[in-house]
Amino acid sequence: MFSDSRVKLTSKLPSTSIHVLDDDSLLNIFRCYRPIAFDSDSVMDSTIRMSKWDRERWWYRLVQVCRRWRYLILGSASYLRLCLVCTLGTPVADMLESSPPLPLVVSYNHPHRFLTAGEEKVLLFALQQRDRIRTIYLQMPLRCLRKIVTAFDDKFPMLELLYIRHPAKGYIPLTLPPTFEAPHLRHLNLHQFAVPMGSPLFTTAIGLMTLILRWDHPLTYSDPNYLLQTLSPLSQLHTLEIGFSSSHTLSSHDIPQRLSDAPTMAHVTLSNLRWFSFWGISDYLEAILPHMTVPCLTELKVHFFNHFGLSVPRLLQFVKIAENLRFGSAKFVFHHRAVGVFVYPHVGTNLPRFNFFVEVPCMHLDQQVSSVAQIFSVLSPLFSTVMDLTLDYKDYVFSSEQHDQANRMRWRELLGSFRNVTTLRVHKGLVGELSHSLRSDVEPTLEVLPDLKELVCPTRSLDEGVFTAFIHDREVAGHPVKLTGETFPAGYFGYSFDSPGGVIHIDPDTP
Repeated sequence: MFSDSRVKLTSKLPSTSIHVLDDDSLLNIFRCYRPIAFDSDSVMDSTIRMSKWDRERWWYRLVQVCRRWRYLILGSASYLRLCLVCTLGTPVADMLESSPPLPLVVSYNHPHRFLTAGEEKVLLFALQQRDRIRTIYLQMPLRCLRKIVTAFDDKFPMLELLYIRHPAKGYIPLTLPPTFEAPHLRHLNLHQFAVPMGSPLFTTAIGLMTLILRWDHPLTYSDPNYLLQTLSPLSQLHTLEIGFSSSHTLSSHDIPQRLSDAPTMAHVTLSNLRWFSFWGISDYLEAILPHMTVPCLTELKVHFFNHFGLSVPRLLQFVKIAENLRFGSAKFVFHHRAVGVFVYPHVGTNLPRFNFFVEVPCMHLDQQVSSVAQIFSVLSPLFSTVMDLTLDYKDYVFSSEQHDQANRMRWRELLGSFRNVTTLRVHKGLVGELSHSLRSDVEPTLEVLPDLKELVCPTRSLDEGVFTAFIHDREVAGHPVKLTGETFPAGYFGYSFDSPGGVIHIDPDTP
């Protein structure tokens, strides 16, 4: 059962049965075999897929192999984290009657399918087993979900993960019953929920490790002070994602008014926070950052919802204080719908996961360059250690004939934020833009990228002599630059267009 079908055993190898193994060895094999969909000590990914919960049935067939395996597996239920899965089509009442009293996973991932009366009854029955439920994952139409959430009217003593989302936009928000408690909750992901201040959900679940909150309707979103007070008791928080589902949810005019209504802002220290993600407008982010202390932060992601009015001076101070955010390489990815910037802690091209990310949605290259130039001119003090800079594109074919002084100055302003870069990589879609911007017929030769030692471009551009004038100017100035031709493979970066609220999401770590 556990042999790999890709491995062919020859007749020379002795045939050995797995049944000769002792119990401890078998248990270790079973534990390694278990496809982990969720572990109470892990951090929930915000993109976790529902199909993983169906895999929690992994042990169902193993207990049917033989009596020994059945007794061994069921006798080690806690060690193997066994659970029963209640999902669409599961006869929950019959399953509970004929199965051991194991923890339950309630999993309904049907965002566009309305429940029948019978299915709704079964789901409500499953949610009544409060003392046994470990995980709740619900995605269904708003009309169904309104009735289902009324079942959350008591304490769920075993609940570790709660994920609730519906696809509707612009409706009156959902509200969890004020009596809902989950003292052992570790991971919480709520979309379009209005959680009242002082709710037992936050005051009792002090061991919460992951918190993901998304608002869409104006009645659901939280003013900055409200959010900070909600976060205050969550000292064990490891992962935090907050934001809005569309740019229409919150206008920049709302923030000053809300701040004037609450002139004394709460301050929160999240000593264990490692990962912070924000989706929204810069005004909201700038309002909360001065009142957050996150000394152990190792990854920061910011998704702005518009490309105009970006002001981030407090983001600069916030990142400066986060001592674990170190930068060695940066990559700009220009797409026809957005621009994403990935900053890595080390130098190189094949790097592990980035630790700082900024995304701005806009469709035109000049807007994209202008937006990131505006942001990174403010953040430039952070990037004195960046030595490797890459400019990439996706689905872009630029005409080298379309240039103007404004575009050129935007590029030079952007490159000016990385004055200590020694290696610059330019992909073919941007060669024309960069070669034009690096010319020294106006500004001094060393005004941009003064420490540049190597320029890497596509081999074809090298053959065509696109950067010849730039290389010549640097040689004359006494700062020669090595020009290297390279064949950049298609799909140099991976791209994932997971777009909450219609916002493009570019992810270089997606295969």
